[in-house]
Amino acid sequence: MLLKRSREKELMDNFGIEDERIDLALKEIAKVNKLLGGISVSRSALKILLKNHKKEVNLLDVGAGGCDIFLNGHYSTHIKLTTVDANLRSCRYLLSKTKSISIVCGDAKALPFKKKSFDVIHASLFLHHFADEEIIMLLKSFLELAKLGVIINDLHRSIFAYWGIKIISFLFSKSELFKNDAPLSVKRGFTKNELKTILNKIGKKYIINWRWAFRWRVVVEV
Repeated sequence: MLLKRSREKELMDNFGIEDERIDLALKEIAKVNKLLGGISVSRSALKILLKNHKKEVNLLDVGAGGCDIFLNGHYSTHIKLTTVDANLRSCRYLLSKTKSISIVCGDAKALPFKKKSFDVIHASLFLHHFADEEIIMLLKSFLELAKLGVIINDLHRSIFAYWGIKIISFLFSKSELFKNDAPLSVKRGFTKNELKTILNKIGKKYIINWRWAFRWRVVVEV
């Protein structure tokens, strides 16, 4: 069942869904990020990239959804934040939460920014939505935009992760999108060797680590 990455589309890949179902799914994703280590994965990766950077951080969060990792009120580093998401409802949801960031509703494959516009590009639970060839293309474009590097926070495909999130979503989720997409996201996730194969084609130095719960923390330096 999990020997190869699934190519089945998730419900949230349907950008025609523009109602409160998106809001509920984003709220539940935020809870999972908080309780199962998603926030700490990205925070620790950012610390690696910023070891010699003392200024304000200009960060682009791609496929941001609710952008809960950087809008939880506990993040200490001063960040100038820009988000990109292709779902109009996700952008409206984020706008309802904050007016202090720049929100762009658009396609990650055609980002409307000049080269080296940001210090860091961040992609959490985003790249597993794409085929390997698309991921390579996306990462190359991200590296053109970044001065310091790219952070990837994504899922480890394993039978334990699959059944774990399946049980959690069955017991606690009220979102039909989350119940469908969370287990499917794991099936679309990566083994370490798969990620390394992708990253080796980028031609940049990178660090990859496994983090609880079943996350890959990847830092790619420019």
